Amino acid sequence: MQCEYFGICGSCRIYESGYDEQLNTKSAAIMESFAPYYQGKIDIFASQQEHYRYRSEFKIYHDDGTVSYAMSRMDKQGSVKINSCSIVAQPIASVMTPLLDAICEAKIEHKLFGIDFLSTQAGEVVASLLYHRALDEQWQEIAKSIAVKLGIHIIGRSRKQKLILSQDYVTETLKIGDKDYRYVHIENSFTQPNAQVNEKMIEWSLSKLDNIGGDLLELYCGAGNFTIPFAAKFDRVLATEISKPSIVAAKRNMELNKVDNIHFVRLSAEDFTQALDQTRVYKRINGENFSDYQLKTL
Repeated sequence: MQCEYFGICGSCRIYESGYDEQLNTKSAAIMESFAPYYQGKIDIFASQQEHYRYRSEFKIYHDDGTVSYAMSRMDKQGSVKINSCSIVAQPIASVMTPLLDAICEAKIEHKLFGIDFLSTQAGEVVASLLYHRALDEQWQEIAKSIAVKLGIHIIGRSRKQKLILSQDYVTETLKIGDKDYRYVHIENSFTQPNAQVNEKMIEWSLSKLDNIGGDLLELYCGAGNFTIPFAAKFDRVLATEISKPSIVAAKRNMELNKVDNIHFVRLSAEDFTQALDQTRVYKRINGENFSDYQLKTL
C-alpha cells in the first residue's frame, strides 16, 4: 500500500516495511500476550493490503475558506489535511471527494467538524455529518438532494440532534462457508471494520464448534456478528450487550437470517452475573430464567 501521508498521519503507525512487517509485528505482540496461557499454533489470516476498512471517521479542517478532510498527526501536533485515504474501503474512498465538494458547493459546510462513514462490500454507504450548530429544514432539504445525487444515505448530527434523512444503517452480506448471512449495521455502533477478515474469523470459529452441543453464553455480542452463525451449533444461545442500538440490530439480524434460538438481552457482564445468581431482578430480561440454560460454552 502506498500513501503520501505515511509518517505524518497518526492512523497508520507501522508502515516502513510494508504490510507483511505490520502483520508480523502484530502477530508477535498477540503471541506474547497469550504466551502465559497458550503456546500452540495461532492461525493468522492476512487482510487486503488497502481499501479494507468499511468504517471510518474523519475530522473536517477549515482553513482560509477551504475545507478538507483531516486526521490527527502522528506527532500529536494538531491535524494533517488529507485528500484521500488508502485504508478505507472503495465505496468510502470513491465518495469522499464528491461528498465534500457537494457540501461546499451547497454552502452547508459552516461549523461542520467531522464526517463518519459506514459502508458495505456491495457499496451501500451511510455518511454522518457532524456539526457544532443546530440543523434546520433548509439543511435537511439540501442534504437530501446531495444524498440522492451521490446515491448514499446522509445523517445530520449536532448536540441533542440526529436527523435521519432516509435510514441510519447499511445491510451487509457476509459469505460464511457456502451460506450468506445478512446484517443490519447501525451508524455510530460497533461493527467489525474489515469485512473480509471478519468472514475468515467467523468461518474459523465455526470450524471449532463441531459436535459441541449444549447452550452458549456470549457476552458483549454486538449486533450478533458471531452469535447468529454460532446459533446453528448450539441448542440455545444467551447473548448479552449493553448498547441499545446493537441489541435492536441483533434482533433484526436474527429475523433477517431466520434464526429463532437466540435470546438477546441488554445487560453488562456484572448485571448478567447478578441476574444468574438471582441477587438482583432486571425487568428487561422479560422473565427469562437463566438457570434453565445448560451453559457449556462461553
